[in-house]
Amino acid sequence: MIFLQNLVNALQWGSFYALIALGYSMVYSVLMLFNFAHGDIFMVGAYIGFGVATGLTALASAGIVDLPNWLILVLTILFSMFLTSFVGMAVERVAYRPLRNAPRASAAITGLMIGIILETGNLALLGARRVSFPSLLETQTYAFGGVILTNKKIMIVLVSILLSLALHQFIRKTKWGMAVRAMAFDYTVIPLMGVPLNRIAAVTFAIGSALAAAAGILFGVAYPVLDPYMGIVFGWKAFVAAILGGRGSILGATLAGFMLGFIEIFVAMIFPSTLRDLIAYSIILLILVFKPHGFFGEPYSAQLRL
Repeated sequence: MIFLQNLVNALQWGSFYALIALGYSMVYSVLMLFNFAHGDIFMVGAYIGFGVATGLTALASAGIVDLPNWLILVLTILFSMFLTSFVGMAVERVAYRPLRNAPRASAAITGLMIGIILETGNLALLGARRVSFPSLLETQTYAFGGVILTNKKIMIVLVSILLSLALHQFIRKTKWGMAVRAMAFDYTVIPLMGVPLNRIAAVTFAIGSALAAAAGILFGVAYPVLDPYMGIVFGWKAFVAAILGGRGSILGATLAGFMLGFIEIFVAMIFPSTLRDLIAYSIILLILVFKPHGFFGEPYSAQLRL
């Protein structure tokens, strides 16, 4: 029963990594750069969700609108994803587009600087005080053979899987998705065939940022304390998941995100928690020794634009 309980916890924890890793993977697949500000976009999305949820809750409490809490949560996720997508597009336009042909180290440093700007801006606007995400769902507990499930855990895992599937369908079934896949295959030739690189880059940043916002809100539902620096650790760990999944692979990023959640939870179950990161990332390093391009990465695509 302990194993199954930790499996449930790992699914929830891996959901956050999976959604954030998708943004890393999409941007890298198109532009061959890692958006190191992505973890802080996750933080921004969580705070935008906090503002939307607080505003809708206040309107409902005042009787101005008649919205049940579950609908407020749905609207919070949708509005926050929409608003955060513009944050992602602004980051691409202001920070990354001017450096598109610059050395990769310049783009990496820029991403780190954008992250610091987002963190400092949060501190300037809201202060260093942590904020509590509104309680929109009353916790309901279900017991199945000694395994404890809550409605929040179920909702978080289902939403993350549904968003991953929706992204997969978008990439495979739509004209924009086809353009993203083409650009990921050959960044140099495809723009010469009429595919608008700037639009594809903006769409890629928008989608990745929207998914990070969804992860931030789901995190706020599960652990309702938001911190201006909450995106740093999640960002770097999701970056590891994106590498492990393979360049540009939606399936790989999703599976690797859940796998990273599994490894962290089960390592903490067996070993002292102080050794969790050391052992977990030693395991990931060992996997990358034998799978240097990740689970679904391709050597050919990794050689492009080097």
